[in-house]
Amino acid sequence: MIRSVPLRRSLVALLLSCSVLVSATGCGDKGSDAATRTGASPSSSVSAAASVSASATAEKQRLAKTRFVANAGLSAGATYQWIVKPYRAGAFKKGADGRTFALVKAGLAGGFAYNRLKAAAENAKGDPLLSKAVAPLTAGIESLKGMAAKLRNGEAGEGDIGAFESVIDSIKNAGKSAGAEVTDKVPSTSQLTG
Repeated sequence: MIRSVPLRRSLVALLLSCSVLVSATGCGDKGSDAATRTGASPSSSVSAAASVSASATAEKQRLAKTRFVANAGLSAGATYQWIVKPYRAGAFKKGADGRTFALVKAGLAGGFAYNRLKAAAENAKGDPLLSKAVAPLTAGIESLKGMAAKLRNGEAGEGDIGAFESVIDSIKNAGKSAGAEVTDKVPSTSQLTG
């Protein structure tokens, strides 16, 4: 009479044989790595790693440009929409209708634009060509640091607005020269306050 082996014993035997098989394939000398087992030479595995590294670097540079374009575009959009246009329309002049609201929005936009410009300059460091183009502009970006308070208090004049425009235009030109063309993207009001 044939006795059936309990299921539990069969599973234990199967698991043990699998673990022995896995541990046997994991052990070995230096020459038993994946490149040797597949018949590839160690130098070809190094070149494969180099190509993976090169593609990772290219991807990192592409992302750096994409982030630069996004941040610079938001900064330019905020500057033109809530600082330059209202200033040129006379919304910041004493006695103008909606002056307080325009100044508050301009102050928020100034802080937002400065923050995004700093982020864009940081993003530019990920791409060698873009980094060289943007590096000379960091002093101009830093000069905008206190501009948000001047805008909010109604103390910004033609020179201050011109400084904002100049920095934005310089960033756009630097991006264009490095193959990362910046287009204005107006942020939402919630983005300004967030």
